[in-house]
Amino acid sequence: MAQEVKKKKKSDSKKREILGITVNQQLAYGQLEHPEATGDFTQLLSEIIVSAKVVRNKVTLAGIAEVVGEVGDKNVQGETVQILDELANKIMIRRLLHSGMVCMIVSEENKEPIYPPEKFLGAKYCVAIDPLDGSSNIACNVPVGTIFGIWKRKSDSDGKAELSDILRPGKELVCAGYVLYGPSSMLVYTTGQGVHGFTYDPSIGEFILTHENLKFPKLCKCYSANESYWDWWDQGTREFIQWVRQSDKATGRPFTARYVGSLVSDFHRNLLYGGVFLYPKDSKDPKLPFGKLRLLYECAPLSFIAEQAGGKGSTGEGNMLDFVPKDIHQRVPLFIGNKTEVEKAEELIKHHNKQ
Repeated sequence: MAQEVKKKKKSDSKKREILGITVNQQLAYGQLEHPEATGDFTQLLSEIIVSAKVVRNKVTLAGIAEVVGEVGDKNVQGETVQILDELANKIMIRRLLHSGMVCMIVSEENKEPIYPPEKFLGAKYCVAIDPLDGSSNIACNVPVGTIFGIWKRKSDSDGKAELSDILRPGKELVCAGYVLYGPSSMLVYTTGQGVHGFTYDPSIGEFILTHENLKFPKLCKCYSANESYWDWWDQGTREFIQWVRQSDKATGRPFTARYVGSLVSDFHRNLLYGGVFLYPKDSKDPKLPFGKLRLLYECAPLSFIAEQAGGKGSTGEGNMLDFVPKDIHQRVPLFIGNKTEVEKAEELIKHHNKQ
């Protein structure tokens, strides 16, 4: 008995030690486990983290610094650009382009891929980013975030990267993550070996490990969807919504409706508490037959995180991580969260597609 207590105390002590580390320390420890590592990936992720800290400061002071509102332009998606969209985009791109680690950047705010100065064209990594997801909600203090995905270059490193280096399925990601700017700011990322969450401590200016090995809870508790689109959804999607509303003790249904309208915020809540988020295709706007969300810098990175956390991301007809993009701004339907519920949505949609 005494030996078991001693072991438990040792385990608890080790856990506290691990949970006290910064994200940069964790990256350094990870690098030590791979003697062949050059440090380039660690440096790239560090650059993303520094950029996120700067964006976090701008978001926190948005009202005071008068950076809330619209620029007056529309981006490549046809969406009105918020002042902070533009600011976050510039911060991320300038920092990454001059890091020497990035050969190509695809951003929600830019029509074409962005390349670094000539001396860095042979860099190893391609990065896709949504610099500030949910930015239209900033003025009312709804949490927003940055989403990113990193692929390792495949083409020869003796020149400019090719489009095929980034038009690749999510299953080939080497890292994906997001930074949530809310009541507290949090970095969540995975390199394919579990999902870890770090909370920002403004007193020391560091992200501290607070959520190790994040997993979706076994039972789903809520669903997140903009149900005003009901009339334009296909029958399979409608049946899924009816299913989550039905009473069933074994699965904990009916689920509670929780929808913020900021993808990062909705996904993060569902990851911690259990839930499924859906933005399916609809027939409301003929110009957007496959929904609103983008594959490269929204759906693929979050689906990579979801899978590593025991969940799943899907188009409603198949695994999101198998989907090969044809365009850097390609839109796809998204069902993401607890695996059982996502697969239920797939089952209902596939059933109606066969009819």
